[in-house]
Amino acid sequence: MEEQKISLAGKTQKQLKEIVSQLGMPGFTANQIADWLYVKQVRTIDEMTNISLKHRALLSEKYQVGLTQPAECAASTDGTRKYLFPVSDGHFVEAVFIPDNDRATLCISSQVGCKMGCVFCMTGRQRYTASLSANEIINQILSLPERSLLTNVVFMGMGEPLDNLENVLAVQEILTSKWGFGWSPHRITISTVGLRRELKQLIEGCECHVAVSLHAPTPEKRIQLIPAEKAFSMTEMLEVLKRYDFSHQRRLSFEYTLFAGVNDSMDDARQLIKTLEGLDCRINLIRFHAIPDSPLRPVGEIHMTEFRDYLTRHGVFATIRASRGEDIWAACGMLSTARQNEKNKDNED
Repeated sequence: MEEQKISLAGKTQKQLKEIVSQLGMPGFTANQIADWLYVKQVRTIDEMTNISLKHRALLSEKYQVGLTQPAECAASTDGTRKYLFPVSDGHFVEAVFIPDNDRATLCISSQVGCKMGCVFCMTGRQRYTASLSANEIINQILSLPERSLLTNVVFMGMGEPLDNLENVLAVQEILTSKWGFGWSPHRITISTVGLRRELKQLIEGCECHVAVSLHAPTPEKRIQLIPAEKAFSMTEMLEVLKRYDFSHQRRLSFEYTLFAGVNDSMDDARQLIKTLEGLDCRINLIRFHAIPDSPLRPVGEIHMTEFRDYLTRHGVFATIRASRGEDIWAACGMLSTARQNEKNKDNED
């Protein structure tokens, strides 16, 4: 059986230098490879024409660029496109392209399934299978048909990014380094339910925006929605966040999905203001996209606006996130779950 070649896409400059050193190539070849991968964005080693034929052949013996096209695309009437990418062991992850006037955001995944078990999330129902490699994460960007239009990337797709922090930070290094995409870190947002140790590493290790999945004003309510609250207390998480300065360009936001009769009362709003006291932050209010067999229900537009306005009047900046792609199974994990179920059924037949 032929040995699987190692993918170069997803390697940092340091890792590329180690590769060329092991192959006996000049050190500057690492910079050339990085330029071909992340600036020119080629798909084969043969296209790296300023590297000698001899060295390209040597590199090709064990390595490949390693990009994989999406297996499926669901297009919404509002312009949103959800792509399904194949990853290792026959699994799939989702990436969602969201155009909005002069802004184009890609929501990418970091894991197959998730350990956090959020009751309102289809990915949580899949349970955790594997963390994506840096190659599988960056592939969602490099193999995106609209990649030239991208202005922003958010790590808010399938999985808990901080549970795969090493590979997530490798990808953000590629996106923000001069030898990579050369983006400002403020074009990137990394979401988390609040893993304490990893949260500190994230804040101290990069300048990307941080988005915390809160979804409840108190620990007692949060644990009903996010079982991981038992291991990763919001109280301790907030104590960590208060040690850092988010008053400049870097943004701290809290994601708060409203569920009718669960976390949407004015008492909840008052408690939320109290909970976030002392933090320079914003709240993103999110409409719930219903998932199968869930007792949770979305709130109406008028009530959502009232909740937002109450927060704003009391000094907490809040916005309502525009709902996109509902006609293409917009809820995270829906499309990949359907594809995986089809695959399982085919295997049974």
